[in-house]
Amino acid sequence: MKYHQIDRSLFIKNRAKFMAQMKPKSVAIFNSNDIYPVSADSTLPFAQHRDIFYLSGVDQEESILLLFPDAPYEHQREILFLKETSELIAIWEGEKLTKERAFEISGIRTVYWLQDFEKILFEMMTHSDTIYINTNEHYRATVETETREARFVKWWKEKYPAHTVAKSNPILQRLRSVKETEELDLIQNACNITELGFRRLLSFVKPNVTEYEIEAELIHEFVRNRSKGFAYTPIIASGNNANVLHYIENNQQCKAGDLILLDVAAEYANYSSDMTRTIPVSGKYSNRQKDVYNAVLRVKNEATKMLTPGTLWKQYHIEVGKIMTSELLGLGLIDKADVQNENPDWPAYKKYFMHGTSHHMGLDTHDYGILTEPMQANMVFTVEPGIYIPAEGFGIRLEDNLIVQESGEPFNMMRNIPIEIQEIEELMNS
Repeated sequence: MKYHQIDRSLFIKNRAKFMAQMKPKSVAIFNSNDIYPVSADSTLPFAQHRDIFYLSGVDQEESILLLFPDAPYEHQREILFLKETSELIAIWEGEKLTKERAFEISGIRTVYWLQDFEKILFEMMTHSDTIYINTNEHYRATVETETREARFVKWWKEKYPAHTVAKSNPILQRLRSVKETEELDLIQNACNITELGFRRLLSFVKPNVTEYEIEAELIHEFVRNRSKGFAYTPIIASGNNANVLHYIENNQQCKAGDLILLDVAAEYANYSSDMTRTIPVSGKYSNRQKDVYNAVLRVKNEATKMLTPGTLWKQYHIEVGKIMTSELLGLGLIDKADVQNENPDWPAYKKYFMHGTSHHMGLDTHDYGILTEPMQANMVFTVEPGIYIPAEGFGIRLEDNLIVQESGEPFNMMRNIPIEIQEIEELMNS
């Protein structure tokens, strides 16, 4: 991996927190993701399942983590199963984790090769009543592929039908949403790499540059700073492309006078950052573009202040909607009649700002977190309002990453990334 090794104390803490929530005499199993085929002998790049990474730090395919806090013997309470390395594998792919190296990374002393999994699991099952399975219950999840985890669940239910089933995900939704200090540092590092990429662009962007050339500049800067690359598929949307919320073609020429909406960010050590900026192709915003830009910035700044402990996500979005309504009235995009006659289920402001303002962020760009529960200190949220005006040929979105504090306003992890009009124009014309 490109990133510096993470101190294993983080994963030791994470496992302790998870096991403290488990029922008596229960086992929890976590599987690595598959390596997905393309065709012939091609595969997609491996991306580790975030849950096994969160609990072990293991960033390798065909790995399994078993947790059994009430195991008869101490060495059975945390067990890793790894793909056995060999000279042939080392020659063709590079050496896989040894048992010693796995301990250095995870803090788990008991490590077996994968071929021993079924035998060891059988022994654990004879001492347990419940098994925690790890299903994907994220509110945005759409799973159309049978995962390694799903295949394991199917096999396990057939093999051990007398055991009770419990779910890991509700525990992980709460644990992963509140970050440890080490995790905040990793996210900050991802944000810092994103800043380097964005500053590089400000001197690069000129009329007639293409969106894919901008993408190339970013990936260069990210990888040279130990990132694997983009935390998510980059959106580099010039002109009217910005009004397609998930525009990812990135194949158009950027024209003089247009804006470019950049929803782009680096990952670091599997942790995400998530930034959006909107910059002028020609290095100067028009008066109308400035008016809309500053309206979005004011909404972002006011929304940011509301990210405090105890805030409810649903009510927060209602309040942000009120602020956006006021700004849209000021811009002349809606009028009082539109507001008076609006559908409560789709308020008037939604014509120009149709997505949510914030989401949890961490190991996943849209990270774990239970939206019906109040915000807590050390949760990380995005704040990303936007105004999209197809009739005028541009859209503007601005986005930062914030840590909820014990008291007061949240801490902005992207505080050093240029966002004010004057600073962006000065950097683009220096």
